[in-house]
Parts: sequence; structure tokens; C-alpha cells
Amino acid sequence: QVQLVESGGGLVQAGGSLRLSCAASGSIFSINAMGWYRQVPGKQRELVAVVTSGDSTWYKDSVKGRFTISRDNAWNTVYLQMNSLKPEDTATYLCAAARLGTVWSASGVDYWGKGTLVTVTS
Repeated sequence: QVQLVESGGGLVQAGGSLRLSCAASGSIFSINAMGWYRQVPGKQRELVAVVTSGDSTWYKDSVKGRFTISRDNAWNTVYLQMNSLKPEDTATYLCAAARLGTVWSASGVDYWGKGTLVTVTS
């Protein structure tokens, strides 16, 4: 089992920055990738960023150049640095991890955090 706990969300004005953290514990040694999803009420979760065990990264087009995903070497913590925030980035951000599954599809994620709310005001 893997436990994920997010932190760092909050209220910020457009153009501001936030840094989200996802603390992982449990059987983290076998994680193959972690990612950040976001969700707004009434909409499906959307994948925002991914980091793999080989340190490859991927970003949703709308956040490229503004968000940066990173991790420590042991998967203890994954970060999402969010700069130049826009009101449309407002959402609950959820950390996701995959061991046998995949983070590329919400249905394939093995473990989820409970989420942290990011609100960007105009």
C-alpha cells in the first residue's frame, strides 16, 4: 500500500505562484510513476503533469512553461511548482501514484491522495 498526502494549496491572485507537495509513504519503492491531476466540480479529473522513475516529465499543454513537476530520488515527495497562475487553474489538485497500474489514465491509478484546493482569483 502507498499513502499520499498533498499540501500547499490555497488562495492566490492571478499571476502568482504556489508549490504543491505530495508526501508518499508505505511501499514507495515499487512506484513507477507519479502525477498530478486536477478536478473541478461536475467535470472529469484531468491529468496535469507526470514524472516517471526515469525522471521523464510530461505536461498538459495549457500548463507547459508555467508548471514544473519534480521528485526526490526515493519517491518520498513529489512537487508541483505552479507559476503564472490563471483563474482557470482553480481546482482540487490530486496526487496519483502507479505501481502495477498507470498514471496516464485516472482509471489506471493505483493510489490517490485526498487533494488540495487551489483557488486563483482574477
